[in-house]
Amino acid sequence: MTDLTDARRIGAQWASDHGHASAWDAIACDRATFEDAGSARVPSLHLEDVSAIPFVSVIAGVERYQHRARVRAFDGDVFAAVTPVADGYEPYCREVLDLGSPQLVMADPIDHPTAVARACRHGQAWRDLVTWTRDAGRVVLHPYMAIEDVWELGAALCAETGAEVRVLGPTPGALWTANDKASLSAIAEAAVGPGWIMRTEVSRTVDALAASLQSIATHSTHVGLKRTRCASAMGNIVFDASSIREAPPLEVAERVRRFLAHTEWDGAEDVLAVEWGDTDISPSTQMWIPPLGAGDPVLQGIYEQLLEGPEKVFLGSRPSTLAAAVHRDLTHASMLVSAAFQAMGYVGRCSFDFIVLGDPNGEFDVRFTECNGRWGGTSTPMFLVDRLGWHDGHGRKPYHAQDFVREALVGATFADLRGELEDLLFDPRTQKGRFVLYNVGPLEQAGKFDVISLGRTPAEAIEGVADVLPRRLGV
Repeated sequence: MTDLTDARRIGAQWASDHGHASAWDAIACDRATFEDAGSARVPSLHLEDVSAIPFVSVIAGVERYQHRARVRAFDGDVFAAVTPVADGYEPYCREVLDLGSPQLVMADPIDHPTAVARACRHGQAWRDLVTWTRDAGRVVLHPYMAIEDVWELGAALCAETGAEVRVLGPTPGALWTANDKASLSAIAEAAVGPGWIMRTEVSRTVDALAASLQSIATHSTHVGLKRTRCASAMGNIVFDASSIREAPPLEVAERVRRFLAHTEWDGAEDVLAVEWGDTDISPSTQMWIPPLGAGDPVLQGIYEQLLEGPEKVFLGSRPSTLAAAVHRDLTHASMLVSAAFQAMGYVGRCSFDFIVLGDPNGEFDVRFTECNGRWGGTSTPMFLVDRLGWHDGHGRKPYHAQDFVREALVGATFADLRGELEDLLFDPRTQKGRFVLYNVGPLEQAGKFDVISLGRTPAEAIEGVADVLPRRLGV
């Protein structure tokens, strides 16, 4: 059986075979910085830059998601944005949630408004960050996703100030391996063993993908196509297997062609044809990975994902209530793949998505579906819940986190939302209240915000967002 040492050997070999040598060693996160950043003892710059995720710009209000970084920032930290914060949200974070008073650095957009890291290298934002870095003498960049732009920003701050600057995130080679579904499949099979992924075939041509779909469809009820680097199921499409089996090859090829055009495929990236598991049970594991030599990966939570539609679009999450045997399998697999990633240079937040086939209380099988090498819609509320002290002697108390979207809320302000919910808002000092609000930037434009619904039981937490919240808001 593979252990963590064997998994690290597999990861190191993968890095060597795929040319992962990093040019960023001087600013890569070392053990001391990792430990100090985890305890908020070194000033951090938090960046919620989603610009490297394919066609993420189609998500309504996504350019305002960058303010999710606020909930990770402590006193002495900085968080950066190129879009304005919703009026009244900062006082809510500071005075109601008691999240301290970090500094917001506003940058002027250079390219797309999601490209926060690039914008930070220009104008007043750059001057502010240089002053902050020079004054601190030692800082860490803690991004949503450690894309190349973040590493370039870190190197530029180091060169300009002479301060010690580190990036708490994976090196680019490790980042893109983790966020690539084809690479995850190969590493999971090597580190954990066969049978941990659904049948998958990888190609870069329309005809080969069509042939793969028809082959997989002979033994499946549903088949799908997956883009390798997309988020929130936006790069997925699902077909009834019978419609693929019985269709002429040219018709299947045309379906593939339309999918690739819709997802803006560049012709060079691998695309996956997969067997699609027939289940609604899709847990995720939230991992925290130290630098190599600084300890083993840490499992910080197991969650049940809330998914919508045949493509399983992510809506939110809640702490898992699945059986202990399922949790053991999820933990085992996640630790091994995390150890392999660690040997490649992966540091920081990482999560794995799975499906559970069969009966989770009886005979079942677990399969990997993807890895999210970044912060996200489950890890951010998890971190916030921990920060707000929503715990008892057994760990986190029940909660339910998701985005809440209603067309009737378009045009509403955060002040409107807070006014309607004031007596229901959670106060961490008293541990009273039902709702925590965050990611409220898209509210006015898209009628959308994120909410954590707290409860004494999982059912009460679900009731909060399914019944209490819409009734109170009249939507």
